[in-house]
Amino acid sequence: MIWNPEAETLPRERLRALQLERLRGTISLLLRAVPAQAARMRAAGIESASDLRSLDDLRGLPFWTKADLREHYPFGLLAVPRELLARVHASSGTRGKPTTVGYTRGDLEVWSEVMARGLALGGARPGMMMHNAYGYGLFTGGLGFQQGAELLGCTVVPISGGLTQRQVMLMQDLRAEVLCCTPSYALHIAQTIAEQGVDPATLNLAVGFFGAEPWTEQMRAEIERRLGLMAINIYGLSEIVGPGVSAECHEERRGAHVQEDHFLVEVVEPESGEPLAPGQEGELVFTTLTKEALPLVRYRTGDISALDVAPCRCGRTTARMARLRGRRDDMLIIRGVNLYPSEVERILLGVDGAAPHYQLFVDRAPSMLDELTVTCEPAGHGVDAEGLRQRAEAALRDETGLTMTVHVLAEGEVPRSEGKAVRVVDRRTD
Repeated sequence: MIWNPEAETLPRERLRALQLERLRGTISLLLRAVPAQAARMRAAGIESASDLRSLDDLRGLPFWTKADLREHYPFGLLAVPRELLARVHASSGTRGKPTTVGYTRGDLEVWSEVMARGLALGGARPGMMMHNAYGYGLFTGGLGFQQGAELLGCTVVPISGGLTQRQVMLMQDLRAEVLCCTPSYALHIAQTIAEQGVDPATLNLAVGFFGAEPWTEQMRAEIERRLGLMAINIYGLSEIVGPGVSAECHEERRGAHVQEDHFLVEVVEPESGEPLAPGQEGELVFTTLTKEALPLVRYRTGDISALDVAPCRCGRTTARMARLRGRRDDMLIIRGVNLYPSEVERILLGVDGAAPHYQLFVDRAPSMLDELTVTCEPAGHGVDAEGLRQRAEAALRDETGLTMTVHVLAEGEVPRSEGKAVRVVDRRTD
């Protein structure tokens, strides 16, 4: 099912023309209504929207970052009067002031539209029962999924996170067909199902939509095995809209389709900012094309991915994002080696006897060299902990070139998450 065939199957030449038209509208709005963005564009030689003759001219415009949003906190980048906002969401603010994002009623309608497309991409259908265990509140997950599912025609159980035993009971009693949550919480639900002696085959789950944190193909396979569903990767960020920026199609699951009529996507080299061609891995950069309250041009996400513009078997013509390798600011540089936490996950889940629960600790030794410690758990009572430790240390060393100390904890001792998992604990003091 394609929710909006006219938009999702546009020939790419027509799509590019539509993007240019909408980009010019966004530039006009920013030049007129947002002094901070207008000043940067004029410094780059853009005095009016007509100065953009093609989409390639976008490359001459400056980037915007999360730090810029914090600098203008809370409403310094709004393109509409604050009184026209229908809703405000915000980031957690764990790395400083939160980034606040305002939405007009029109923005909420666009958000519902792209979320409905994303859910249909993954196989959700009108009438399905959707168990929504994403967090509600300032976080965009819960409400984003709810409004998209309601537009699609699903029945929504807005349970949010926590009270996992109750979640399992409701999934059984209400016969949920769709599960929406972070991948780490999906594993927590799966563990609770096992602890309660519930056979996953007795559940009615058909598809799960998982995002809000990087996860690997190995994690996908584990979730599917333990919950008996098809796991779909969905992507978004509050600065651009929230979840719904892109999602995998159930036919291919080889990259997440970007809703390109609303979001123009680039990939750039993280250090230089130079544009990269399709297939080359770099940092994702988004420009909003239809946002009213908080339009953003060339927003650097920090997320590392690549684009594929080849035709897809599902019939959609939109570009697809490769699975995120991680975030640029999450990358660790250990003794000269670049390491993404997702690599640790991929390797660990390939080790015989390892459960999909882990944490990575970074410490600085007296010698001033950084040291890595991994805590994990055995996948069952019959696993020899010492043998698992040796296998894990060898696999991590062989595939990353780094020596890591592995501690195998008892089952349940690695902290579980009801939202975004805390995978890395950096205990360095400088």
